[in-house]
Amino acid sequence: MQPRIVDVETIPIRLPFIASIAPWTQLHNHEWEYLEVVRVRTDDPEITGYGETLIYYTGEPVSEEFAAFAIGRTPLEVLHTPGIGTPLRMALFDTLGKALGVPVNELFGRPVVRDRCPISWWNTKMPPEVLAEQAAAAVAAGYLSHKVKGRPWFDIREQVAAISAATPDEYRIDIDWNSMLVSAAQALPVLQELQREEKIGLFESPLDRTDTAGQARIRAAISTPLVEHYDVGLAPTWLAQDTLDGFVVNGQDPAAAFAQSDTAAAFHKDVFLQMCGTAITTAWVAHVGSVAESARLPAITAMNIYRDDLLTDPLQIRGGHVTVPAGPGLGITVDDELLERRRVPRGSRPAPVRRLLTFALGDGRERQYVDTDQLWRDSTMNATMPVQAPGAALRIRLDDGSAEFDGLHHRASRHPLWI
Repeated sequence: MQPRIVDVETIPIRLPFIASIAPWTQLHNHEWEYLEVVRVRTDDPEITGYGETLIYYTGEPVSEEFAAFAIGRTPLEVLHTPGIGTPLRMALFDTLGKALGVPVNELFGRPVVRDRCPISWWNTKMPPEVLAEQAAAAVAAGYLSHKVKGRPWFDIREQVAAISAATPDEYRIDIDWNSMLVSAAQALPVLQELQREEKIGLFESPLDRTDTAGQARIRAAISTPLVEHYDVGLAPTWLAQDTLDGFVVNGQDPAAAFAQSDTAAAFHKDVFLQMCGTAITTAWVAHVGSVAESARLPAITAMNIYRDDLLTDPLQIRGGHVTVPAGPGLGITVDDELLERRRVPRGSRPAPVRRLLTFALGDGRERQYVDTDQLWRDSTMNATMPVQAPGAALRIRLDDGSAEFDGLHHRASRHPLWI
């Protein structure tokens, strides 16, 4: 007999970023410090399941309606209910696996193809010297792959050189532009230069994903693998025209992830799973990746950005791979005491921080902004900034309470300032 659910508890927490990267991670991803952990208790006190979500990123907190619906039912009765969302689904799989005494990957109804899954360290945009420190930490933690964000306001060449100098020969650097190379004509010189760097692993999303002609032009001109986020509507064009080497697949819904990864496998393409969170999410992604044949590229979970992993015993990462936990359910033990210490009132959000961001273009010109949204608009929709200027850098100035800062911030909030 399966145990019955007696409680679905949602626990909002704030999990601080690693101090050395916090100033940079908070620029654009400040709300990632706020998570919701779901704890599903059953009438068997030995069986409790866990899931999680980034409240203000994936945006799937558990509704009161679904929490109430689950009470009195077995995990299996609730598991496939449409609309339950990622964190509750994750917790139910964990609960069901524990109830049956099997790991989550045995519940997917697919053969296990690997017991160690490739995984990548992740950093958002930050200076070369900070990325070099992060790369050294990644190597010490067992990683051999590093996904970074390519942005106009940092010189990607300097970033790659700094990471390369801090890592062994087998280390690989994957660069994600989130379409900020704008067009194939602007992207190609940058990509052709970078592909000569020995440690470059792949290029992700240099252009808007709908620019299939631009993607085809790029892929014909470079040898480095080109990947894009899987899109059901665009996949037929990408696959028919063979414009990409692989795909980014979201690991939140296993049925969708398997459908996409199987399609990629049928066309001899690789994928990497991407789903951000702590070690709870990373364990989930490892189970999904263990049965997804084409998930051969390093997965992204971003758990390395947090000071805590929420587990009593860390996941095992060696040689660039995370070992799939072999115990029942997700195979992890969540630190309930830490959850309580990190608990915050429901609805908590980071307080606004006033900053001035100075984008030095590397040629003597500088432009001042109040946030990364302005930077993004200037670099994409307005297309007024060079896509990857040599020597580009970004400086952060926090509010010092001065009249000068207040005046500059007021002016820049209306329109970015040339200084």
